[in-house]
Amino acid sequence: MPRETLAELLDPATTVLLTSECQQGVVGEESALPELAEEARASGALTNVARLVSAAHYASVQVMHAVAERRPDGRGASRNARLFHAVSRLPVLQISGTKAVRIAPPIEVAEEDLVVRRLHGLSPMAGTDVDALLRNLGCRTLIVTGVSANVAIPNTVFDAVNLGYRVVVPADAIAGVPADYTPLMIRNTLALISSVTTTDEILAVWKG
Repeated sequence: MPRETLAELLDPATTVLLTSECQQGVVGEESALPELAEEARASGALTNVARLVSAAHYASVQVMHAVAERRPDGRGASRNARLFHAVSRLPVLQISGTKAVRIAPPIEVAEEDLVVRRLHGLSPMAGTDVDALLRNLGCRTLIVTGVSANVAIPNTVFDAVNLGYRVVVPADAIAGVPADYTPLMIRNTLALISSVTTTDEILAVWKG
């Protein structure tokens, strides 16, 4: 069977653009993870996510924002990894209803966008409504953007592939730390299970 072209993969009727943890408490100016926030901005990844979201709105591609947050009392939060304990001690907590869990500029959230919030785990897809929503939307291809290339992005790609979705990763619209780790993750892992492309290539398809 011939491999599908990028244009075929990115049919607006069956494509959903997902932003992962592009919230003010993660990639914003008052981030709990300043090194990650700086890399997301300095690399241009956050700007490229915003460009993709804007183009998706124009091309009638569904946009979904995955937000990680926690209750003030921490109930339901995962505690089975060192990362979760470290996050719980950060000076900025991703508390539900606060500025920290709002989508960060320059990304614009449209009325038709879906925002999916999770209180636990490492992936926007595991144990959330994301899979059911994607299936109800008729999604076949999921574009994965945002942070971080260390944890949430590979988790999302693995989960989506295991659930039967085709995955597209714009390499310049994801970020992790240190800066040189992201291209290694892309080349040695994500490229094996997803279609790796760029923001400009996706925009060219939708504009065409």
